[in-house]
Amino acid sequence: MSTSSDATIVGDKGVTAEAGSGRERAKVITASSVASVFEWFDFFLYGALAVVISRKFFSGLDQASAFVMALLAFAAGFAVRPFGAIVFGFLGDLWGRKNTFMVTLLLMGAATFCVGLLPTYDQIGASAAWILVVLRMLQGLSVGGVYGGAAVYVAEHVSHQRRGFYTSWIQITATVGMALSLLVIFLTRTAVGEEVFNDWGWRLPFLSSILLLGVTMWIQLRLQESPVYLQMKASGRSSSRPWADAFGNWKNLRLILIALFGAMVGQAVVWYTAQFYVLFFIERTLKVDGALTNILVASALVISTPLYVFFGWLSDKVGRKPVILAACLLAAITYFPLFNALTSAANPDLARAIRSAPVTVHADPRECSIQFDPIGSATFSSSCDIARSYLARAGVTYDTVPAPAGTVAEMRVGDRALPSFRGEQLSAADLKTQRAAWAKEADTLISAGGYPLKADSSKINVPLVLLILVALMSFAAMVYGPMAALLTELFPAKVRYTSMSLPYHLGVGWFGGFLPSIAFAVVAATGNIFSGLWYPLIGASLTFIVGVLLLPETKGTDLHAS
Repeated sequence: MSTSSDATIVGDKGVTAEAGSGRERAKVITASSVASVFEWFDFFLYGALAVVISRKFFSGLDQASAFVMALLAFAAGFAVRPFGAIVFGFLGDLWGRKNTFMVTLLLMGAATFCVGLLPTYDQIGASAAWILVVLRMLQGLSVGGVYGGAAVYVAEHVSHQRRGFYTSWIQITATVGMALSLLVIFLTRTAVGEEVFNDWGWRLPFLSSILLLGVTMWIQLRLQESPVYLQMKASGRSSSRPWADAFGNWKNLRLILIALFGAMVGQAVVWYTAQFYVLFFIERTLKVDGALTNILVASALVISTPLYVFFGWLSDKVGRKPVILAACLLAAITYFPLFNALTSAANPDLARAIRSAPVTVHADPRECSIQFDPIGSATFSSSCDIARSYLARAGVTYDTVPAPAGTVAEMRVGDRALPSFRGEQLSAADLKTQRAAWAKEADTLISAGGYPLKADSSKINVPLVLLILVALMSFAAMVYGPMAALLTELFPAKVRYTSMSLPYHLGVGWFGGFLPSIAFAVVAATGNIFSGLWYPLIGASLTFIVGVLLLPETKGTDLHAS
């Protein structure tokens, strides 16, 4: 039999098992993986630099709100991913896998390069933030097309017996892209110094992506179209209306909904908790140095990356469904214990302070509002809000204790107390002055309670932190490794690109992409640094239940069926 992708194809379990073999198969997997790494590298640069970006583009807001807004801008890229999936999925089924894939590469590269050139808030004001959001949305549209293209392209070149193994190399690309982004950021920080990096050096990783774009496009131009797509076009079985065939057919639409809630929601929250939420949690909440945080997370990513291939291989043996759902169950059971252990390992002083000197705000509940100010318009001038907004900015976990009506709020750290003050009748200037003076007293009180302003690097239990990170990332590998095989096997060839892309990007774009911003908003609103974990826990539990009841096993499916 021929080893070329142009071989005659009679079925997924027939000639196709050899049609994508040998050198051609290796070239397809390598080229698709390299292109996907480039897209994810570009997309994740923003996430890895969210703390710096919050200072550069949202400096007009208070610290807590600026960070949440930076995460919302990060999430904007995810918000439009389902629309990218619909558009590029349509083109992929109508125009071809390869051509569509290349368009997404160009769009991503251009948007990322422009982020590196964008003026900051201090230079052009709020316009900087809006332009940043637009560029993030262009990146999101691009990624909305890339995953389906890469996954379908590889799946349609390989045999069903090892489809989980081969497509798992595509699943690795997101992790490799993130690890590469962290590595480039670390090297840039080291080369130019922290002060220069925070000033303008953060632009260099974005600008360097143009070189990767050139290499990736050169590789893509050397590839051939998918053999399944070519055969489908030649036999006249392709769809001339992919949207109608994918979404207007209840049987197919039902599978899309099952794929979303019975697989993708859990995959999204588990993966983004392991890759991004934990990154932000360590750096911002646990106050570990940014460079060290990047090294720790990147190291755990490198260690856990082979697990994606392992779990893809395992799904070829035991099925896609048991591997994916087991990951969701493990995540739901262990998230709270693991993050508590991570706090003790990464910032033992903070963990000790939380136990020995719990912080409480005693206040009239009617004076207390939610500590979330996305547009910077809230003044937080009541005595309760002044105390709680300070704690939210400081990243200190606290509980609110009801006090009699009319009581001036009081912040207590262990057995020490500091009365707040009423600012409703003060002018903006006087409120700012008095708030600053009160914050200095609060700093002293917090420090006396053992709460560190920054994690002591010498006290970090690095091996334990790495072990916990690898455990979290193992869940991500377990749920994500078999996912490309599952999604490509769920849907018929003529609408495969469109059908699999939508639930994938609804899951990772909306349920996963909004995870950091929603979780940290929950933390800001409740005052508990662990409360954001309820979001991924509920998502993972939902997928486990729906998956057990409705998700079909797809291992061994013929991809030529249409």
